[in-house]
Amino acid sequence: MSRKRQPAGLPTYDILMKPVVEALIALGGSGSIEEINGKVFEIENISEDILQIPHSEDGAQTEVEYRLAWTRTYLKKYGILNNSERGVWSLAKADITPDSINSEEIVKSVKNKDGQLNITKEDAVKALEEPEQIELIDNWKQKLLNVLFTLTPNAFEKLTQRILRESGFIQVEVTGKTGDGGIDGKGIVRISGLLSFHVIFQCKRYKGTVTPSQIRDFRGAMQGRADKGLFITTGTFTREAIKEATRDGAPPIDLIDGELFCDKLKELKLGIKTKQIEDVEVDAEWFNEF
Repeated sequence: MSRKRQPAGLPTYDILMKPVVEALIALGGSGSIEEINGKVFEIENISEDILQIPHSEDGAQTEVEYRLAWTRTYLKKYGILNNSERGVWSLAKADITPDSINSEEIVKSVKNKDGQLNITKEDAVKALEEPEQIELIDNWKQKLLNVLFTLTPNAFEKLTQRILRESGFIQVEVTGKTGDGGIDGKGIVRISGLLSFHVIFQCKRYKGTVTPSQIRDFRGAMQGRADKGLFITTGTFTREAIKEATRDGAPPIDLIDGELFCDKLKELKLGIKTKQIEDVEVDAEWFNEF
């Protein structure tokens, strides 16, 4: 079977190792996945066309994002990166520099640790060109997104309503009127019991990306009707859409993409169950006292 050709300009996960370290240094040594990815896109000047290439047919994650997930995992296994339970990644040591990153050495070392002890040069080159899938921390998110994609638009709107209520919103209503500029609902969020903001939201249950024009259309529909806008999608936002949402002089719009949506469901324990694994160790020396 012939190897699938990759578009020109699509970086492999090993090429992204140095940019990831550069991004973390620029971010002060730590950052969220979104912050790191965004900084890498800037450093490498990756075009929008390349950034929108989907990893798989469901389009839940782009190919560049998926490869960056591999990059972080390899760097973590090699001891260059750490990550917390809250999804923040950081440099393991303050003196790590991009010039110290040897991607070929990292790949070989990690694969050796994983039991692949006899890697030939040909195998290593092939791995660099077409990375072998390794276990990723966020596999559960892909499964969850696949479930969300099966929901009807009405069911997804109700799920969004439930999330907002669980997050502290009050008077949350789902409108979903045709021709209403994409507005799906509204609610009120209170801060410390003192301040309140009227929020209008739009929720898109689909696998694609949200464009700047969709953000502008939503902003036009919300003006004069709310203090804040909230755009929720199971997909992703283009870089230009993110910039448009926070454009100077325009009413700001908060964005929730598919990954953040999954995190929120997990945090609120809505349809997500977590299990704690008990690790039992036997202290053989203790029994020597008898």
